[in-house]
Amino acid sequence: MHSFSNMMKIRKLLRKIIAILMFRIDWKKLVFIGAILTVFRIMFQISTLPYPLTEWILFPPSEISSSRYLNHEKNLRELPASQDMRFKLSQHAPLVVSLNSTDRLNETQQVLERREQVSRQQKSRKHVNAVDKVIFPSSPVRNMSNNMLRYIASLTPDEALAYAKREIENAPLVMDDQDLYTPLFKNVSTFKRSYELMELILKVYIYKEGKRPIFHQPYLRGIYSSEGWFMKLMEDSRQFVTRDPQKAHLFYLPYSARQLQKARYVVNSHDLKPLSVFLRNYVNMLASKYPFWNRTRGSDHFLVACHDWGPYTLKDHEELSRNTIKALCNADISEGIFVSGKDVSLPETTIRNPRRPLRNLGGKRVSQRPILAFFAGNMHGPVRPKLLKYWRDKDESIRIYGPLPHRVSKVMSYPEHMKSSKYCLCPMGYEVNSPRIVEAIYYECVPVIIADNFALPFIEVLNWTAFSVVVSEKDIPRLKEILLSIPLRRYQAMQNNVKMLQKHFIWNSKPTRYDLFHMILHSIWFSRLNQIQVSQVS
Repeated sequence: MHSFSNMMKIRKLLRKIIAILMFRIDWKKLVFIGAILTVFRIMFQISTLPYPLTEWILFPPSEISSSRYLNHEKNLRELPASQDMRFKLSQHAPLVVSLNSTDRLNETQQVLERREQVSRQQKSRKHVNAVDKVIFPSSPVRNMSNNMLRYIASLTPDEALAYAKREIENAPLVMDDQDLYTPLFKNVSTFKRSYELMELILKVYIYKEGKRPIFHQPYLRGIYSSEGWFMKLMEDSRQFVTRDPQKAHLFYLPYSARQLQKARYVVNSHDLKPLSVFLRNYVNMLASKYPFWNRTRGSDHFLVACHDWGPYTLKDHEELSRNTIKALCNADISEGIFVSGKDVSLPETTIRNPRRPLRNLGGKRVSQRPILAFFAGNMHGPVRPKLLKYWRDKDESIRIYGPLPHRVSKVMSYPEHMKSSKYCLCPMGYEVNSPRIVEAIYYECVPVIIADNFALPFIEVLNWTAFSVVVSEKDIPRLKEILLSIPLRRYQAMQNNVKMLQKHFIWNSKPTRYDLFHMILHSIWFSRLNQIQVSQVS
């Protein structure tokens, strides 16, 4: 009887529970809440995958056939060098073998395990792998398909250079570009395409060997600061630097010619032998430690030296002097060290305050430039005394001085003289190079270059006749005649071009596209491309 009463109580309780579930709970809300929880659960699981879900769906794991390697050179040879190539990649994609279901399952499981292992390694070494992370530039190259980018990434360094060279030779026509002022360039289409491919492809390996202060310690002040600024920005670059030398297209010898002179030169000895022997021993050490120098005899290596003695410190190592790409301020084509078409003329920039490298940038309007031509400086070399002989105190419109006299500088400073002059004279000193070329550009004054054997910076891409005047040393007596023969409209165009040129000769603490760091690097890249024989690679 007692058990029967308990059973009745249980039945009544069940009826109440059923009545609550049937009539008092909003089932629509309960289903909606459950659906939201389910979606959040799925999203959480996707976020924990080592690779994006889209990559697993669009590009399932597969085994590349060995025929990829047999046909790779053929594919490269047949690859059309045109801008339409990015839309034709399917012709050249790697071949994939057909696997049966059992083999595919095993291969997929192995790939998943490898991906999981790689993901764990990446999480534990983020600070190392960040350097080699692919950073695509803000440029039209970003519009290339993922397949095209993967194809380029699959090429060896020499194959990638050959591909770039073909693309540049068939560069699409550029009529107008918001970042590039067409009159400044010999061929803006070629330059733009080459620059974009440099941003996409180029990787530089920097040797870690070498002690400070000669190595890895940039000198950022004074007339030799170009080599220091380039070293600083190159070593800080995440876009162009690689830690894997097998991926490198170029190898950088990170020394400072200025620091080498300070550390190794014996004052008043007039002997550069200790400096050249030091560099010879350094290169021999690299050649014995790594295979990269001997592989090309140094032709894919480069150095950047702005000190006047830079070229002369290379003479004790034949391959260093003959084969290496040398970016030199002292770009004298008459001495047999600087090789036109291979070596790079490095702009000489005077930086007085590294924290404010762009101080005094800018100039005056044409109407506010009453001085026809101006020069002030020490009487170094054979050209400057000749300039003074013919023009000092000879003509009010041509202001020629030695060091700017104090009585004159009190009235008008050196920068103000340049800003108030139509033409700024840039005669060579002991060597062919002069920081006045870049100073004139900074102050929007048309530079007049007087140095017969000087290789002008970026001559492979810039049209120097559009913004400068080159006067032969023998024509110094005719200087005024030459300058006055230039029509006003022509001068106004040249002066405007100088203003547009400034961006290409400016150091930025954080490099921007087409600035001086990138222009120097492009010249080195372009020189390396010129070494590549496409027929041999393909």
